[in-house]
Amino acid sequence: MAVYTDVADDELRAFVALYDIGEVLACKGIAEGVENSNYLVTTETGNFILTLYEKRVAREDLPFFIALMEHLAKNGVACPTPLHGRDGKALRELCGRPAAIVTFLAGMWPRRIQPFHCAGVGRALALLHAAGASFCMQRANDLSVAGWRRLFKACAARAGEVQTGLGDELAEELSFLEAAWPTELPRGIIHADLFPDNVFFRNRDLSGLIDFYFACTDFLAYDLAVCLNAWCFESDGSLNVTKAQLLLDNYRQDRPLTPAEMAALPLLARGSALRFLLTRLFDWLNHPAGALVRRKDPLEFLRKLRFHRTVAGLRDYGLDV
Repeated sequence: MAVYTDVADDELRAFVALYDIGEVLACKGIAEGVENSNYLVTTETGNFILTLYEKRVAREDLPFFIALMEHLAKNGVACPTPLHGRDGKALRELCGRPAAIVTFLAGMWPRRIQPFHCAGVGRALALLHAAGASFCMQRANDLSVAGWRRLFKACAARAGEVQTGLGDELAEELSFLEAAWPTELPRGIIHADLFPDNVFFRNRDLSGLIDFYFACTDFLAYDLAVCLNAWCFESDGSLNVTKAQLLLDNYRQDRPLTPAEMAALPLLARGSALRFLLTRLFDWLNHPAGALVRRKDPLEFLRKLRFHRTVAGLRDYGLDV
């Protein structure tokens, strides 16, 4: 989440008036994240999240995201539910941007990751994948291997501003992954961005998943690799094997991995690390002036990528195979 687009008070009131949620009492921008403009809106009936979809989210993909959240909520996944206005629409326009209001989820995202967080995420991810199996819509992952070269070309010339030699290292890694990327793994609906700031907990219990605006149809095990990178590394760049084992084992209790998925996991983890390195690098080099958004360090994922290159086997991730 972030704030790129300011919403004037009169525009906000007119927008909220299209819904049966009462008058606006308060509105506050949310700084976390990098993709869309988000506001916590308090009305006479409670709290809601207002999202204005910015340029990286394609307008034609929005019906997919809205329908997916509704489907997952109906199938036991704790996630925001889009509100429909009195005209029946969940998606409309505000300040020249597509916009929607979704329900508010109680809880906090964990600033310091503990092993029990990783166990909860593993179970929740397996539930999401199971619920998504009956979703009838599909969306290609435009930030999978076929989209990484476009991202690389957009920032290759300036990559050295972040670290000397970074452009050459990324070029070599990208060529390797393009040649080695698997093609025949189980596919389905994935979240594709299940980082700690997209998962809420109340005490030790996972209370909800948010931000489905990268959700797509792709390898289910790739989603697990994203979570491995997002949840299981320490600040010094080392993998916490206990956290990785809890994440993977709790996922596998509800959805066992195939032998092909197990074999591909180190490669998928490398790909996931490169994907977030590239998007963070692009955002770092193209930070909008005056935007209420926190830049994220791309080199965090360079350290993770380098770790995955050293993996000798699945035991390095805590898997007893």
